[in-house]
Amino acid sequence: MLKKLVTLCALCTALACLAAIDLNQASEAELDSIKGVGPGTSSKILAERKKAPFKDWNDVITRVQGIGARKAANFSAEGVTVNALPFAPVHPAIPAKSGH
Repeated sequence: MLKKLVTLCALCTALACLAAIDLNQASEAELDSIKGVGPGTSSKILAERKKAPFKDWNDVITRVQGIGARKAANFSAEGVTVNALPFAPVHPAIPAKSGH
């Protein structure tokens, strides 16, 4: 039973990897299939990608108007990647308190 469960988990993981859409390689139809991406957003992504491939999620957020950290996180949750990497928000460093 445990062996079947492990096999099932491995298959689900493999399918999730195959279902991923990378912004640097996706067609217009694939972009439109992402929840939250409509024709306007997909055309902006394609126009910016034509200029140069996206380096990372921060590059996408900077170059594509209308995509911010919240949308990037939602897209990543749907399986969207940039250079095969999911969105990872950058948190500003919190200064350490002095022990005075």
